[in-house]
Amino acid sequence: MNRSTTRTRRIRPGVAVALASGLLLTACTAEKPDRSADGRTPAGETAGRAAPASAAAVSPSASPTAPAELPGLGPRTRATVGADTRQVVVVTGEGEDSDHSTVRLYERHATRGWVPAAAAWPARNGHKGWSKHHMMGDKRTPVGTFTLTDAGGKLPNPGTDLPYDLDRGPVYTASGLNPENKPKAGALDYVVAINYNRVPGKPPYDFTRPMGDDRGGGIWLHVSHYGGTEGCVGIPREQMKQLLRALEPGAKPMVVMGPRADLAE
Repeated sequence: MNRSTTRTRRIRPGVAVALASGLLLTACTAEKPDRSADGRTPAGETAGRAAPASAAAVSPSASPTAPAELPGLGPRTRATVGADTRQVVVVTGEGEDSDHSTVRLYERHATRGWVPAAAAWPARNGHKGWSKHHMMGDKRTPVGTFTLTDAGGKLPNPGTDLPYDLDRGPVYTASGLNPENKPKAGALDYVVAINYNRVPGKPPYDFTRPMGDDRGGGIWLHVSHYGGTEGCVGIPREQMKQLLRALEPGAKPMVVMGPRADLAE
């Protein structure tokens, strides 16, 4: 089995700035005030020096801002995200029977909570929409929260730290046309296996089905062919490479996916 083992240095999207308290996520800046997303110093501080420490300078009614939650997710859905997970890919479908969706990667900051690590990307899901009880051949994408542990593809590793399985012949060769008569060629150049009805830690091509073959499988994040899928989620090529480079095994990444109304529960 050939595997790509080369790792490349890259600048990851959405690198969070940690506080000097020692609670770190991806980077640290010692002895400097935390800054907002637009780079400005928070109110009450002057760039380059700490805010006055006197009690009189602090409003009695002031209270810390609560850590941000994952946008668009209701309490039931949020509860499915692992407590030790620090990266989540949210796939928000336009409707139960729609094959159009949006993908966004979030990272958990120790004090600020969940922050976007990249812009929102257009995506395509199952040709017939979504299913809470996915079955083989239903052309719907499973609704739920799943871990992301393994990657691979027809082309060499673009720089991911996930285990990467390179070119297993026909396994990563897409052919034919999608439902919109566009070619599928190249769709499996890069894939991340979604751990629905599969064994985590195995290469994407492993087709062991713990829930049985009738429940389907082989559900991946892959390069978009700009049409509805058999059940996977397709992302534009450059964004798929960006996602692969961003995902870190130590962050225990997960994907949360489904129609907008279901995710809001």
